Amino acid sequence: MWAICKKELGQFFSTLTGYIAIIVFLLLNGLVLFVFRNNILDDGYASLERFYSFAPWVLIFLIPAISMRSFSDEYRGGTFEILRTRPLTGWQIVSGKFFGSLTVALIALIPTLVYFFTINNLAATTGIDAGAAAGSYLGLILLIAVFTAVSVCISSFTSNAIIAFIISLVVCVLLYFGFTAISQLPALQNGADYYIEMLGIDFHYQSISRGVLDTRDVIYFLSLVVFFLLLTRQNIMRRQSE
Repeated sequence: MWAICKKELGQFFSTLTGYIAIIVFLLLNGLVLFVFRNNILDDGYASLERFYSFAPWVLIFLIPAISMRSFSDEYRGGTFEILRTRPLTGWQIVSGKFFGSLTVALIALIPTLVYFFTINNLAATTGIDAGAAAGSYLGLILLIAVFTAVSVCISSFTSNAIIAFIISLVVCVLLYFGFTAISQLPALQNGADYYIEMLGIDFHYQSISRGVLDTRDVIYFLSLVVFFLLLTRQNIMRRQSE
């Protein structure tokens, strides 16, 4: 598993594409937080709430871009045939691909800690609540894990990386915003809207990003990760038996 994980890391950082993806992620967040109109510095108080609200929009594009080649390139290059002859179980292959892409995404997230220390040092009085910030970062990590599992899963169904990217992007958008949008339909404004909204990622991410650590939210995210990894395993096992 770890050999596959290291292979994924090596492939991603062997070209400028990997570095550009991470730089764009950090640049966009930096511009929104410190440069564009209504930025953090204009708020007058120490908070990273704007970052936690904007980051999912960037991650929805970044994660599929990182993971789209996980299995697609293996199929297209014919190396999947070699991979499946190795003494590896389906779970080891899927886990290696997943943790490889997840590690890249977390590497992109680590430099954003600079935002925390910057705002904390610029605060005239009380700084950022470290406990709430830790909970919010946990929410981002769980969100990244779900988007990675989705993107790796979609990549296992096609040999075209661009198609994998587009479908992964659509699925991530639907899972994040779709249920919230459906819950706002007038016909559902009778109590059912709350339960429909609970099915979406946005509901649970917003809860954690406020610094409220609820085990139900954590279980929700982990359940989605396991579901999509199971689906990926079933798909590659089917391909191995063909």
